[in-house]
Amino acid sequence: MSLVAFREVVKKYDTVLTVNHLTFTIGEGEIFGLLGPNGAGKSTTIHMLSGLLDPSGGDILVDGFSIRKQPVEVKKRIGLVPQELAIYETLTARENVTFFAKLYGLKGSLLRERVDEALQFVGLLERAKDKPSTFSGGMKRRLNIACAIMHRPKLIIMDEPTVGIDPQSRNHILESVKALNKMGSTVIYTSHYMEEVESICTRIGILDQGKLIAVGTKDELKRQLGQQEKLIFEIDRHLESAIIEMEEHPSVQQLDVRDQGLTLEVSVKESPSILQDLLFILQKHDIHLRTLTRVEPNLESLFLQMTGRTLRDE
Repeated sequence: MSLVAFREVVKKYDTVLTVNHLTFTIGEGEIFGLLGPNGAGKSTTIHMLSGLLDPSGGDILVDGFSIRKQPVEVKKRIGLVPQELAIYETLTARENVTFFAKLYGLKGSLLRERVDEALQFVGLLERAKDKPSTFSGGMKRRLNIACAIMHRPKLIIMDEPTVGIDPQSRNHILESVKALNKMGSTVIYTSHYMEEVESICTRIGILDQGKLIAVGTKDELKRQLGQQEKLIFEIDRHLESAIIEMEEHPSVQQLDVRDQGLTLEVSVKESPSILQDLLFILQKHDIHLRTLTRVEPNLESLFLQMTGRTLRDE
């Protein structure tokens, strides 16, 4: 069942088309990674979903409610962790979370319970009386998350939540994302760190020039693009007849010879027996294997193939 549905969503600034007829869904319970090089329309898409920008055309549904017709109902169901910190340095951690909780209509004992729950979740309950001005960058990011989750939203949007923080804080936030998801929240996650998306996201959408150019799990994207696995053989001697036989295998897409013939880089398409077949060819020609390295396509290579740019390209 889909929680979020983009229906022919368009955003124009004068004659510039920033988002171009976006149509896709995000299922309930997903951690959905939204990727795109700078200028791809990612931030505009997030801003429209969270109600900060009005679409020029089309509509976005969250839990069945229209962002255009029922924006308050949509916002009730969303927790937004923006890229820029949205906390008040002059308030304590507890006062920050309380302020945002009151905006969602929480009051009385429920308000206090949810504020403590959110601070406990991000590991800041013991610092509840301290001001963010005394916090590290990672702690401020965690407080930002607490301010977004105290109303237990169905959908949490995390826009670059780990920018500029130390590795320990980053790991804490990534574990928090997975924990929130297990607790029932659907998460939309954007990041310039491909390894983060690869480690936590169940499905990925790639935007480029305002269009969704691919969507699916990593394995589905790999199959869509015909991405190849690479096998690197280091051998004890070079023999042309063995190379020719390997190149003729129907699953071998490309074979490059390096290091005076002692390293073979073989790009192969998916096949259950390809490795066994190539090892058999080497053995048949009395060639001994020194090392074998298997290089699977990663998200970075998939992204580069689709957009022609890296995620961090300006």
